[in-house]
Amino acid sequence: MKAYSPAQVRNVALVGHGGSGKTTLAEAMLLCSGAVSRAGKTDDGTAVLDFEPEEHSHHMSTSLGLAALEWRGYKINVLDCPGYADFVPEALAGLAVADIAIVVVSAVDGVEVQTEVLWRAAAELGIPRLVFLNKLDRERSDFSSALQQVQKAFGAGIAPLELPIGQEHSFSGVVDLLTDTAFTYAPGKHTATAGPIPAEIAEREHAEHDAMVEGIVVADDDLTARYLEGEEISTDELAKTLAKGVVASQVFPVVCGSGASLIGVDRLLDAICDVGPSPLERPPARAHAPGSDEVVEVPCDPAGSPLAQVFKTVADPYVGKISLFRVTSGTVRPDAVLYNPRGKAEERLHALFTLRGKEQLPLTEIAAGDIGAVAKLASTNTTDTLTPRNMPVEIDQAGAGWLGELSAPVLSVAIRPKSKADEDKLMTALHRLQEEDPSLSVRRDDETHQTVLSGTGETHLAISMERLARKFGVAVETEDLVTPYRETVTSTAEAEGKYKKQTGGHGQFGVASLRIEPMERGGGFEFVDNIVGGVIPRQYIPAVQKGAEEALGDGGAFGWPVVDVRVTCFDGKSHPVDSSELSFKMAGALAVREALAKASPVVLEPLSLLEVTVPDSYQGDVLGDLNSRRGRVQGTETAGTGESLITALVPTAEIVRYAIDLRSLTGGRGRFKARHSHYEVMPSNFWDKVRRERAGTEK
Repeated sequence: MKAYSPAQVRNVALVGHGGSGKTTLAEAMLLCSGAVSRAGKTDDGTAVLDFEPEEHSHHMSTSLGLAALEWRGYKINVLDCPGYADFVPEALAGLAVADIAIVVVSAVDGVEVQTEVLWRAAAELGIPRLVFLNKLDRERSDFSSALQQVQKAFGAGIAPLELPIGQEHSFSGVVDLLTDTAFTYAPGKHTATAGPIPAEIAEREHAEHDAMVEGIVVADDDLTARYLEGEEISTDELAKTLAKGVVASQVFPVVCGSGASLIGVDRLLDAICDVGPSPLERPPARAHAPGSDEVVEVPCDPAGSPLAQVFKTVADPYVGKISLFRVTSGTVRPDAVLYNPRGKAEERLHALFTLRGKEQLPLTEIAAGDIGAVAKLASTNTTDTLTPRNMPVEIDQAGAGWLGELSAPVLSVAIRPKSKADEDKLMTALHRLQEEDPSLSVRRDDETHQTVLSGTGETHLAISMERLARKFGVAVETEDLVTPYRETVTSTAEAEGKYKKQTGGHGQFGVASLRIEPMERGGGFEFVDNIVGGVIPRQYIPAVQKGAEEALGDGGAFGWPVVDVRVTCFDGKSHPVDSSELSFKMAGALAVREALAKASPVVLEPLSLLEVTVPDSYQGDVLGDLNSRRGRVQGTETAGTGESLITALVPTAEIVRYAIDLRSLTGGRGRFKARHSHYEVMPSNFWDKVRRERAGTEK
């Protein structure tokens, strides 16, 4: 593929709810442009962009796909974004490097929840949007109903540019409201025949044309005045004004068609080139020096210093790591050496290429605004910036606040390797999987001795484990997460610990009398030395303390670590020959264990501070659900945009699967954040649950 200037590049993200037909539309765009000879299908595993085995088996896009194509002297980088909630981070990665978002809406199902989420994400990122009403050839498709839903959901600025000719199985073309021309398609053909508007929709077309013109001219005062004076505005002037409105995110054109039937796809490509912004028309990137708050703006200049940002990493078991990047400034050529400020290492960009699904298309250079790929960067990960060594800057990340919440891991499972061979490779494989998917989180819990894998949802975790097995040969099993309970005491008790052992030589002898008493919550552990008269030699007191600490850490009556207690050593006995540090350590442990049993032990459970954001209409349902989880609501407040923020303290064990339950309860419109708050005494009727969990852990 030849090199293109920024003015001839279009970076397009296809976004929408899962099942709206984005990948089918992308395949149709490739076919219309001549990039492929036949359109692939997601359902039968022949799609160019859905090439991963997991996408074939689950019949859905699970990762961001890139396909470069050429149309009318332009290069269009199509970023096919997954539409299911579990893979929103992949969609956000595509939006972050796109210059326009094509919001695909099914004319059968209308505007669905993920369409709303991704529209809002594009708006917060300041990305222009164009709506494509898809699947107009399907049964139960309804252009008017879908358009009304789009207008209701997304408000002002929605501007229909086309009307369908026919409906459902008789859908055969579109009418261009701008030029008052009908375009019809023969079955299976992706090129249209221009002609007059069919009589049955001529009256509606005329009314829609006038409404469209009025909507466009308001963006230009001069055009408005001329229009009100009765002057006819030329099509070229309307198109230029429309393009300005799109770039400014004030006008959102609506076009229609069917990716499966190839109707309207060529016109969508035309619209992308005609009204879609080039990288030159987008705001400059913002960058800062590492450790500095000073922000500099980086314009899209092919003659500037080379600057690129990696937005996705693909872990290929054969090729190695493939890094997809967008050039922000300058021109990158093969064998260029750039510096990674985060990794503090230089990287040589050997062969440059772009992707069309998994096919690699070599490039001689990549200019500012364009997207490319390179293999085997040793120290560079997703979101890293590549820059000249004498200009170490990092491009600011888009994704704070609400966008960051969408990418945060909210569901966790414990995993264990199936075999010893899997165990040896597990952590290395998980690290490589995280390079490919930064929305995954992995940690080793030293207390419960579990490896915890966290992601954005159940499907995300399941597919991640499938990739772990396929790409890296590591098979894992899941197990229930163990809640890290604690124990404490509620009364004071005393006990004597005696350790006496006689062998052939020196024996062991140590006696320690200890008192255990409760402290305030969060007090931890305190050891008090009240020995007088030297009944326990001074050098053995630390051993008594160590024995007491180890006994508390080993667990009390329920087997969980004991906290928030004060242990006082007030008496004891020693032997001038047989006493030792070991004997007093054992004596201290024995005394603590006996005292714990007499000090009315209780279980402490961890509580999480939960912040749930839901549409106002779901507030009552969510409050009722939190109450059923023993949650204590701390407050509710308006979060704006018709949403409420609910804050509650909830036992951590009750929200292990809250991500799944909240999604079901709110139709995917709710989101939450949770963090550990503190420990509280668990009601005694739940103590048997703790015993069962402990028994399962030991097993």
